[in-house]
Amino acid sequence: MTIDSKFTARRSFIFSPGLKPDMFPKALACGADIVCVELEDGIAPKDKAEAQRLTIKMFEEPQAKDQVERIVRINSLRDPYGLADVQAILATNSPPPALMLPKVKTADEVVWLDDLLTERGHSVRLHVIIETNEGLESVHEIAKSSDRIDTLFFGGVDMAAELGCKNSWEPLLYARSRIVHAAASNGLDAIDVPYLDLEDMDGMIKEAELVRDLGFSGKGSIHPKQIPPLNEVFTPDEETIRYAKTVVDAFKEADTGLVVLDGKLIEKPVIRHMERVLAISTKLSKNNT
Repeated sequence: MTIDSKFTARRSFIFSPGLKPDMFPKALACGADIVCVELEDGIAPKDKAEAQRLTIKMFEEPQAKDQVERIVRINSLRDPYGLADVQAILATNSPPPALMLPKVKTADEVVWLDDLLTERGHSVRLHVIIETNEGLESVHEIAKSSDRIDTLFFGGVDMAAELGCKNSWEPLLYARSRIVHAAASNGLDAIDVPYLDLEDMDGMIKEAELVRDLGFSGKGSIHPKQIPPLNEVFTPDEETIRYAKTVVDAFKEADTGLVVLDGKLIEKPVIRHMERVLAISTKLSKNNT
């Protein structure tokens, strides 16, 4: 069975500081599906240029085929540090495979960067963080602004600060729901904000289960010890995997927009979720070989 290459396992992610390239291999080995090299909030202004230089240098080396998605979080496209990051990426012949764009407020920002990358000939993917009220208002336009976008990330900490609300489930439910709807409408993954209390593992698992049931594909982490339980929450069970295979095979044989399976009508949009399930299953199978 052929799985749509656009879908991959994105159950968990962790940041690795761009200023400390020696930590990158450790992050890649921690079990997270995504490792994001940090150039934005985690780097002091005085260190931005050096972190950028070290990060660009890291990606001059061939990257291992280890099923870990590599992303670089650049600075906001609306500030000088972000513009400098973009210039450095356009200047290199070996850009990172993907960029995470923070504090995106409008679709125009993404279109502008897409045009620059296209003109340069870089096949860089994009991941967009929605963490401002303006960005949340424009999230549907942002989500469809570029074919390079794979994921919408929810920046809950910044969103709560901007709204003046508590960083907890109920106050941020509307924001999370709007992001999930925009992602689903455009065939994208949605990744939730990290849980900040390292000592409350039960609380993290509960929140991860809530966002999973809401439609998120995964959740961020701030420490490697959070990765295994997050992967477990977002890993489908064997019954779900078997059902996904059955549905995908049924659509492949029918070659139509809907099929009837066990007396139930199933329409084609369901395939997106089933392909994500099978992408995770495929990753687990490769890890066990």
